Amino acid sequence: MSTTPTTPDTPAPLPVPQVADLAGRVLDEVGTAVVGMRDSLEIALATVLAGGHVLFEDVPGLGKTLAARSLASALGLDFARLQCTPDLLPSDITGSSVFDPATRTFEFRPGPVFTGLFLADEINRTAPKTQSALLEAMAERQVSVDGTTRPLPRPFHVVATSNPVEYEGTYPLPEAQLDRFMVRLAVGYPDAEQERQVLARRVARREETAPVAAVVDPTTVLAMQAGVEAVEVDTDVVGYCVDLAAATRSHPALEVGASPRGSQNLLLLARAVAVLDGRAYTLPEDVKRVAVPVLAHRVTLTPTAWASAVRAQDVVQELLASVPGPATVAHR
Repeated sequence: MSTTPTTPDTPAPLPVPQVADLAGRVLDEVGTAVVGMRDSLEIALATVLAGGHVLFEDVPGLGKTLAARSLASALGLDFARLQCTPDLLPSDITGSSVFDPATRTFEFRPGPVFTGLFLADEINRTAPKTQSALLEAMAERQVSVDGTTRPLPRPFHVVATSNPVEYEGTYPLPEAQLDRFMVRLAVGYPDAEQERQVLARRVARREETAPVAAVVDPTTVLAMQAGVEAVEVDTDVVGYCVDLAAATRSHPALEVGASPRGSQNLLLLARAVAVLDGRAYTLPEDVKRVAVPVLAHRVTLTPTAWASAVRAQDVVQELLASVPGPATVAHR
């Protein structure tokens, strides 16, 4: 097992069993406020531990904002939410320099992106110029304003929500922006029993806010992320990730396939999912579990496939069934 150097900014990696235990406690705490989203929350938490960003794309009213806020609270991260609108400016996200008459100098006032977990609510309602303001923050963990580059806090993660059912006054996310998100998740409607639980809990607490206690702190989150980075992956699993991404580039229903960033994120998230299960090794089943949320938003359907109501998710599922996985994987 490799060792991550210990610096003031990079805590020593936690062992896999401890990461799994803390992650389970985080999910249990989030579950006190959020009902019926365990699978999506597991993938979202694994994405954070893998150092990535999350896009929730589903109809309004399913608890996506509550899930993001609750996850930030349980992880002990500072949280900032920005409601995206068509008139939003890039400086509303990054911050700007404001003239101070007392000192006759310009003072930088940071925007809401300077936080631990930044929620861009209904990101497809703001213009592409403003959407692109997140690109540098998501990729480099920094923002550049007035020629000065300023680092963002660590850890820093973006959770965005997108409404796929409305087209009036919306701006579809460009491919470059979509590719910055490690996963795209759909929550789905709760079943009848889960919906009854939502209503019963709201009546029982007698207030709108659902409190969620902090289970860990930012330093511990960094140590958990370092623990995931210390996990080695068998070369057969690496090859499987490459084969899946490569298969998207030759599928007749896809005009554009997944890039190497897609195969890399597939591997990173599979590794994090394995750690959540308490394993210090990754199985092909971990790759299969995360393939749809990692790859489906990175491919572009051909016009013919789109007109035939083919979904990118269905294509990825088809590839999972047709691309052979490793026969055996050595367990360390």
